[in-house]
Amino acid sequence: MPLIETRDVSHSFDYPLFNDINFSLGKSDSMSITGVSGSGKSTLMHICSTMLKPNSGSVQLFGEDIYSLSQKELIKIRREKIGIIFQAHYLFRGLSAYENIELATILTKNSIDQELLEKFKIQKVMKQKIGELSGGQQQRVSIARVLTKKPKIIFADEPTGNLDEKTANEVMDILFEYIKEVKGVLFLVTHEKSLAKRCKYSKNLSLKGLI
Repeated sequence: MPLIETRDVSHSFDYPLFNDINFSLGKSDSMSITGVSGSGKSTLMHICSTMLKPNSGSVQLFGEDIYSLSQKELIKIRREKIGIIFQAHYLFRGLSAYENIELATILTKNSIDQELLEKFKIQKVMKQKIGELSGGQQQRVSIARVLTKKPKIIFADEPTGNLDEKTANEVMDILFEYIKEVKGVLFLVTHEKSLAKRCKYSKNLSLKGLI
């Protein structure tokens, strides 16, 4: 059974974005979405991750048509089965790095993985407030918080935008290792061709769909 499957997904706002998006991703798959600015990359991610209902077509996660589910059921999927890494960190600036990650454990009843903190090289900043951290440190805290939930599907929108090339590749190594370990899926939106090529599938988004 595919973990993600789209069927004839189309969407527009005041202008058409894309038509007839079809793809299927299973265990340990990864797919990058590239395209020019404004082509709808982030919108497609929002549609696939329960955040935005498409104008037409269907999206299935774990075999369920997500936009036929109730809001309560969608929240349960967001909380327990998927993780979303946004371009903005969405961290709570009044809390410490540790407290931000701890929020994920409260929602999912998991524990903070100290080895994960070491992999992201953030174990020494856990007591610091978010506002005291660099953009790169905040990004790594944000990604660590998502992985602490232990999601089966990771949706990542430019996850390495605030990182230098070396750190970006290290972070991507962790994400690829994670989906292999949990037999999950990585759905990556990126403008970095080198990162896109690391995914099993790399698709370019245009008005005609995925190329």
